[in-house]
Amino acid sequence: MNIASRSPKAESRRGLLHRSWQAEMIAPSVDEGEGKRASFVASSFVVEADAAPKLFISALGLYRAFVNGQRVGDDLLTPGWTCYDDRVAYQCYDLSGLVHEGENRIEIWLGDGWYRSPMMSRDKSTPNIWGTRVAAIAEIVDGDKVIAATDRSWKSGLSAVTRSGIYYGEDYDARLEMPEETGGVEALDFDTGKLVAHEAEPVREFEHIKPVETWQDEEGRAVYDFGQNIGGFVRLTVRGAAGASVLVEHSEVLGPDCEFDNRNYRSARGALSYTLKGDGEEIYAPLFTFMGFRYARLAISGEAEVVSVEAVPISSITEVAGGFTSGVQAVDRLVQNTLWSLRANFIEVPTDCPQRDERMGWTGDAQVFAGTACWMGDVDLFLRKYLRDVIHDQRGDGAVSHFSPDPTRLTARPGDGEWAGSTGWGDVVVIIPWCLYLHYGDRDVLTESFPAMVKWVDYLWGISNGPIVHPNPVWPENGFTFGDWLQPVGDNRKPRPTIGEDCAATIYHFISTELTARIAGLVGEEAEQKRLAARAEEIREAFVREYFSASGRLAHNDQTSYALAFLYDLVPEEHYEAAKTYFRRVIESDNYLIGTGFIGTPALLPALSKIGMSDLAEKMFLNRKVPGWLYQVERGATTIWERWDAIGEDGVIYEPSMNSYNHYAYGAVCQWLFEAVGGISPTAEKPGFDLVEIAPKVLPALGHAEMWHDCRHGRIEAGWQINNDRVSYRVTLPEGCEGRIPAGLYASLKVDGKPAEMAENGLMLGSGTHELEFDLG
Repeated sequence: MNIASRSPKAESRRGLLHRSWQAEMIAPSVDEGEGKRASFVASSFVVEADAAPKLFISALGLYRAFVNGQRVGDDLLTPGWTCYDDRVAYQCYDLSGLVHEGENRIEIWLGDGWYRSPMMSRDKSTPNIWGTRVAAIAEIVDGDKVIAATDRSWKSGLSAVTRSGIYYGEDYDARLEMPEETGGVEALDFDTGKLVAHEAEPVREFEHIKPVETWQDEEGRAVYDFGQNIGGFVRLTVRGAAGASVLVEHSEVLGPDCEFDNRNYRSARGALSYTLKGDGEEIYAPLFTFMGFRYARLAISGEAEVVSVEAVPISSITEVAGGFTSGVQAVDRLVQNTLWSLRANFIEVPTDCPQRDERMGWTGDAQVFAGTACWMGDVDLFLRKYLRDVIHDQRGDGAVSHFSPDPTRLTARPGDGEWAGSTGWGDVVVIIPWCLYLHYGDRDVLTESFPAMVKWVDYLWGISNGPIVHPNPVWPENGFTFGDWLQPVGDNRKPRPTIGEDCAATIYHFISTELTARIAGLVGEEAEQKRLAARAEEIREAFVREYFSASGRLAHNDQTSYALAFLYDLVPEEHYEAAKTYFRRVIESDNYLIGTGFIGTPALLPALSKIGMSDLAEKMFLNRKVPGWLYQVERGATTIWERWDAIGEDGVIYEPSMNSYNHYAYGAVCQWLFEAVGGISPTAEKPGFDLVEIAPKVLPALGHAEMWHDCRHGRIEAGWQINNDRVSYRVTLPEGCEGRIPAGLYASLKVDGKPAEMAENGLMLGSGTHELEFDLG
């Protein structure tokens, strides 16, 4: 694989890198358990002249390391979140600028983190999922010499973090910042073979955001609007008397009368409390938590004043890899909203939301969004890490978890049901590896994931012992499916038709089986390729028999059924034109409003573009009514909402018990903007952008469109504008990337000023900049 475009830091983390450890995993004896005052372990070590020491470090829980009182590194939420019973990441830091010759001191502060904070939502929230003891392991190495290592001689004490938790937030008492060593440590029985080098880029801060507006509520509390919904935290600068405190609460939205409203956090406190030490200006940002918010409300107790407040966005994906702009400002804002939702939810794992008592790595959300994520950021290592957790969480019968890392696998109680096996969700184990292969060109991800793919598609067949899947209707029993989750229904007097769960499950049964068969051929599994290809054809034929009428109408006559069937070539030739007519009628009768949920939405506009109905795609995409992408933007959204109607036209917040305003799934439409409207798609025959298909679908109402993407070969740029019923399209391909224009797409096509000589398989373009002209429409 060509990896020249990868950063050295990212490449150094690539794969499961093991090292031998002399150190022990040590737990502080003073630790009081989950939800109590945080603890630390500490020791001294000697550094010789001209030494260049490095720190190798990990923890059970979260850690923040200090050498001689100075923070080590700038990574956040380390060592990260994995299936801790399978793998625990470690990090490496250069200590050269932090140590001096002679005796030095190291402290490792520990927090509950994902390891033992209560996880899951509402009544399912469970603490101590992966363990009850926080602990640290560390070695300081100078060349080949270990000059310090965690062992039974280390001491422990209680830190200034008086409580922390992923959902809880954090309480910090700066008067306790010079902690005393009051106890020893216990060496835990820990297999150091579980320690792997951090498999992706760490979580880091990016550009801080200052408030755009500030006001006081009726109780005199200051409310700050940062103008952008983020995943991250607030950074405070305060001054005042020792013992005074500042409470920081967070919310994503305001109510109709601008009231602070965070009911959608549910049981998540999501707040910070800082107690001053009374020593001039004091700066605080939390060590062991993060929140999802746009607004912060500050309440002061005692004699204190706030000097400044900043919002600090954090993410595992801090650099942008692609962009799209057009002549419609709301569309450009939608793209930015999608990017902000990606950043806020790609914090160690691809989560559903960053704010409420959930923040889980839901597999369905991740699989529908993976294609867009690959366009917007370098997510290769991040999603590979996630896939390893998904594979580890896979059940023995092949069912894939609804989310990963999966707490229910370790904490299930009688009557809890099985939180695994939903079609559209479990297909993550097939679809994400394929997306990564298309974008990054590395076959290793297919090889690594292939056994899990086979187990999954065999599980799907076994649900109903045949090609048509009949899901279990009982949540959360084995074989249950979420279907087209959160699909709008319209007027309750005459709700729009929705896809049946059996139909949705059968379509995904086909998608994953057919794709796994193709992957089998790529990884040299010829017997499986033959077996699964035959099975895919059996599913295709059964789908047509079960769901198509003689007239070519699909059984539920809904947008999702037609979109998925056309996109994945499940419409037989004899029904093709009739099904297109039915599809058009459905959309027109819906007044161009979206009728799809989590699995139908990513397929909707690509399917319309694929079958030559870009006029409908344009009208649906630019519709400003609810449900619609641009409705959110015009309601002031700065990230993607979980629900199409999350805020009503009257400003009323809908269903706060399950309503996230930072939920990236519907942002999957951006893949269509890059590939259809922008006109650039990676190809399976030469993945990793060795060969791209160039086929822009021009939407006149956009005025113009431009896209760019940094692939492994360099930057691709493309864009079009309209001049007197002719389209001018410019594309720039980097060295190592070639393009192909499919035959028969454009009338009166000219390339670089000359009439195109189109071969049967299309027209090839080499690297460099090319000018295309063709007739509009």
